[in-house]
Amino acid sequence: MMIDSIKKPGPTVLVIFGASGDLSQRKLVPALYNLMLDHWLPDNFAMVGVSHHDRTTDDLREILKEGVSEHSRQDFKGNGDWDTLSESITYYKADFTDPEAYKGLAKELDSYDEKWNTSASRIFYLSVSPQFIEPIAQNINTSGIANNVKTSRIVVEKPFGRDYESAKHLNKKLRGHFLESQIYRIDHYLGKETVQNIMAFRFANAIFEPLWNRNYIDHVQITVSETVGVEHRGNYYDKSGALRDMIQNHLLQLLCMIAMEPPITYHADEIQNRKVDVLNAIRPFSSEEKVKDNAVRGQYTAGKVDGETIEGYRDAKGTDEKSNTETYAAMKVYLDNWRWKDVPFYLRTGKSLPEKNTSITIQFKPVSHQLFPCDATNTIPNRLVIHIQPTMGIKLCMQAKKPGIKMSLNNVEMNFDYDDAFSEATPEAYETLLLDVMQGDSTLFMRADQVEAAWKIVMPILEYWENNKDEDFPNYPAGSWGPKKADDLLERDGRTWLVL
Repeated sequence: MMIDSIKKPGPTVLVIFGASGDLSQRKLVPALYNLMLDHWLPDNFAMVGVSHHDRTTDDLREILKEGVSEHSRQDFKGNGDWDTLSESITYYKADFTDPEAYKGLAKELDSYDEKWNTSASRIFYLSVSPQFIEPIAQNINTSGIANNVKTSRIVVEKPFGRDYESAKHLNKKLRGHFLESQIYRIDHYLGKETVQNIMAFRFANAIFEPLWNRNYIDHVQITVSETVGVEHRGNYYDKSGALRDMIQNHLLQLLCMIAMEPPITYHADEIQNRKVDVLNAIRPFSSEEKVKDNAVRGQYTAGKVDGETIEGYRDAKGTDEKSNTETYAAMKVYLDNWRWKDVPFYLRTGKSLPEKNTSITIQFKPVSHQLFPCDATNTIPNRLVIHIQPTMGIKLCMQAKKPGIKMSLNNVEMNFDYDDAFSEATPEAYETLLLDVMQGDSTLFMRADQVEAAWKIVMPILEYWENNKDEDFPNYPAGSWGPKKADDLLERDGRTWLVL
């Protein structure tokens, strides 16, 4: 398949700090491999892997080859395709915190400009622990290797800060070295095909947008459930928890996509402005009572998921035996604006739950007048479900007459399934996001004010939970749908979590 070369990025050097780490092996380099197979990589492309380990370029290539062979969505044949990408990969040993190390890196980057006879775009991808972000950003700036503000970009992985103050501090430091337009704060959820499709679904179809408001929608549920437990991430997760790890970024991003006002243009700043509007409209948790009434936390104990025994969270390696870290979090939020006044948004996420599922459910209000006899219908309101993973699609639930002489209604579904509707392979989120960075498109990335607004929302909950130990922990068995208090959160409103 021929790709219009005009759409491909120009000459690019991708510098990955932490190049031999888990993210590079599982996501970044497999994404580059797939982009190459689909003819999206620049004709002049190079990747420089930077870390402090004593290894050679051949060592790095072999490590990354194993990652690609295991994690690429396309078949890895180990033939000339990999060789082509492998030849563009080099290794550079450096102490991230040593300014002197960046002088050698500068020579390496300059060599590509000389080789290609052009000024190539330089992308600095920070796949590193949070404590290295500031020194790397400072050394990139002071070394002069990112002096071209039009073609130099820095990509920062989550977690972006640990709380509002640290996120604000990090934004200030980054903007002291780079322009906001150069900073790409990545949330891989925004690169998922079905998340991007929310905008197309809402704003490219005239039949849905008139219904997308408080007059027709009863409530919205956003679920991100995982079957896995904490596994080998105990040391990290015990200092984070579900609210920081998932809700502050992923779930609030999904909420923004559902609740945002129609943008005027499909332009990065315009779309990000509308998302920030949503976050600023969320009603603050203004007191401890508001937190207790509208936020629920849980921690799993031993149980079974898919027939497999899962040890309790406190028994996992790296966790405190008296840990107060939540592995489940649910919350109810309201948006104080014209469109969504008094429509509750229910968010939940958790580990060791019965199924892996990321979905958004829009529950419409019941019909204003029940025309049919009670015995003719089960009176379930219309419902729209957007499936993000593991299945990808959109389902509209409605009422229809059952065949027969009597008037009897039943639930039916209209389904759009990606696999059935399209023959094209679905790119992984990191493929989309890496290509966007190369093309200088920040639409699917987070701006500084968006990150800080998201932290502001969850801070009252975080502070209350950290200052008040939950004496009921652990309070749900692995393999269940979470603590009973999460069910109570909806039942008080006459609603239930929807089984999807």
